[in-house]
Amino acid sequence: MRSAIGKAITHRLFWPLAMLVVLLVINVVAVPGFLSITINSEGHLFGSLIDILRNGAPTLIIAIGMTLVIATRGIDLSVGSLCAIAGAMACSIILASPTPDDLGTVTFAVLVSLALALVLGLWNGFLVSVLGIQPIIATLILMTAGRGIAMLITEGQILTVSSAPFKFLGSGFLLGIPVATLVAAVLLGLVALLTRRTALGMLIESVGINPEASRQAGVRARGLLFAVYTLCAVLAAVAGLILTSNQTAADANNTGLFIELDAILAVVIGGTSLNGGRYSLTGTLVGALVIQTLVTTVYTVGIPPIATMVFKAAVVTAVCLLQSPRTTAAIARWRARSAPPQAVPTTGAVVTR
Repeated sequence: MRSAIGKAITHRLFWPLAMLVVLLVINVVAVPGFLSITINSEGHLFGSLIDILRNGAPTLIIAIGMTLVIATRGIDLSVGSLCAIAGAMACSIILASPTPDDLGTVTFAVLVSLALALVLGLWNGFLVSVLGIQPIIATLILMTAGRGIAMLITEGQILTVSSAPFKFLGSGFLLGIPVATLVAAVLLGLVALLTRRTALGMLIESVGINPEASRQAGVRARGLLFAVYTLCAVLAAVAGLILTSNQTAADANNTGLFIELDAILAVVIGGTSLNGGRYSLTGTLVGALVIQTLVTTVYTVGIPPIATMVFKAAVVTAVCLLQSPRTTAAIARWRARSAPPQAVPTTGAVVTR
C-alpha cells in the first residue's frame, strides 16, 4: 500500500492534479453549486466548470505551442504581443469592410491575421536558429515591439467590432459547447497526434536534450526550431482572435497582457522542464486548468484584487516546490525505507571442497 502511494506521489502529474482538486473543493465550499452544469433556454451548457473551460482556452492554446518551444530548450515571450497584433489586424480588416457581418469578410480577416503571425513566428525562428540569439532575448524583441505594431495597426484606438460571425469565435456555442473550448481541444488533439504518432516529438526532445549530439546524428535542428516558433506564433494568434472576439474589441495595450507568463506557468506546472527535453501535453492541459481554476477561485472566495497576484504566486510556488527534485528524492527515500525487505533466494545446493 505504501509503495503504491509513494509511486503515485512521485508521478509528475500527481501534485498538479491534487492542487486542481483542492481548488475545486475550495470553490465547492464557498459556492455549493459550483460543480453543477445546466442547460439554458438556448440549449447551451452553463456553469462554473464550463466557464473555466471557456476562459482557460486561450491560455491552453498558447501553452501548447509554448510546450514545444520549451522542449527545445527555448522560450517565447512574444506570444502576448502576438495576441494583440492578431486581434488588431482582424478588427481593422473587419471594420474597413463594407460588409462586416459577412462570413467571407471575417474568414479573410482571420486568415490574414494568422498569416501575419506565421511571418512573425518565422522571424523569431530566424533570430534563434540562424543568428543564434538566445531565445529569451530574441523573443523579447517582438514582445517589446509587438505592442507598438498593434498600436500602429489600430492607430492608437480601441477598435470595437460588432460582427456576429467574429463574435461567434469567442463567445459562441456549437452543440452546446463553447466554440473556444472546442478550438482548444481540436488544436491539442492535432498537436498531440502530430508529435506523438510521428517521429517529430522525439526529434524535438532530442534537440532539447543535446543539440550538438542531435546535429551529429543528422537531425535538422534549424528546421525544427523554425517549425516550433512558427507554430507557437500561429497558436498565439488563434488565442488572440478568441480573446478579441470575446471582448468584441481590439485593445493593443491589454489584449493578451501577461498571458505569456500564464502559459509558461501552465507548462512548468504540467511537468515540462525549462531545461528542455521530455515534455507532456497532458501535463500542459492540467497546468492550464490549474491556472484558470486558480483565477476563478480568487473571484469565488472574494480575495481582494490587489492580492490576486500574491495568492496566485503562492499556489504556483507550492506546486513547483512539491514537484522539485529534492521533494521527489525525499519521497523516493521514504519508499525505500518503507519497502519490505526482500528474502534472499536459496537454491538448496551444497558446495563441498
